[in-house]
Amino acid sequence: MTTAVTRELVRAMPKAELHCHLDGSIRPATLLELGLEYGQPMPASTPDALGRVMAARDVRDLDDYLRRFDITLSIMQTADALRRIAYELVEDAASDGVRYIEIRFCPALNVRGSLSLGDVMDAVLRGAALAERDHATRARVIVCALRSMPLALSRELAELAVEYREKGVVGFDLAGGEHGNPAAAHAAAFDLARRAGLAVTVHAGEAFGPKSVRQALFDLCANRIGHGTRLYEDPDLASYVNDRRITLEICLTSNVQTRVVPAYDAHPLRSYFDHGLSVTLNTDNRLISGTTLTDEYLHAARALGFTLRELGEIAIEGFAAAFLPWEMRRTLVEEARREIDALTASR
Repeated sequence: MTTAVTRELVRAMPKAELHCHLDGSIRPATLLELGLEYGQPMPASTPDALGRVMAARDVRDLDDYLRRFDITLSIMQTADALRRIAYELVEDAASDGVRYIEIRFCPALNVRGSLSLGDVMDAVLRGAALAERDHATRARVIVCALRSMPLALSRELAELAVEYREKGVVGFDLAGGEHGNPAAAHAAAFDLARRAGLAVTVHAGEAFGPKSVRQALFDLCANRIGHGTRLYEDPDLASYVNDRRITLEICLTSNVQTRVVPAYDAHPLRSYFDHGLSVTLNTDNRLISGTTLTDEYLHAARALGFTLRELGEIAIEGFAAAFLPWEMRRTLVEEARREIDALTASR
């Protein structure tokens, strides 16, 4: 008899979150409070109403989805705000059963006031470290470059990521609108990051087709792919990704909201999993997608038929694909496997 997948079981399951944007994952109450403190108007006057407005349930496409970041970034320009937001994100993840989280963001978007890039990094890493101490959820950071930014800035961000490699930064990413912004233009920055020992993930195959995934793999040498939703359109490339165990960072709700797929049950996650691809589940943006990691696992169960054991396999894959030293990953995998086996054995 198959065990029912309940919210309580999924929340109790140890999970890893590999694709979560800091500026898309602020608590509505914090966004409202900081908006008042910094004189930034918000589109609603209560936390509940603001959470509903910020959740991207009515967007036309990815570009429309991304416009909500203008609101969150308006209050993310001080060290105190960045420390608090990073701390609260790790705290919220911990309460959701997340044992390891990689927080990604573009520091160049947080220097509109008096902060330097180094000030931004110090604040975010400090907030994450304090939360890790208080909640025993390991937290690391991925620095993002943006496809639309000047190439010189991408290189500067790569240098920043390398500078903080021993202080909590584990990877380098390319985000932003894919169409008309080829990954190859940023190859020099990614080469710098890789040669310094950083892992690489690239947003690809989301708003643009499998050609974008191909660019991420062969122009930037990505270790993981952010989204990869349209990878299935190129079966040969999908086989390449599978054979080389390149992990896909799947974000179900975000993909539905940006209309990359029409509904949860149309998402290719089920097919990817059944064909043996390395897949993980992630929130993308907790605020802007109005979701938690527990919610994402439940969507996979209810819309795509994943069993509790299969969800456990995805959870373990998240720890195995983390941008951490192998010994640390192995320990996290072993710990997670013991807990997940215990959680599913008696059911």
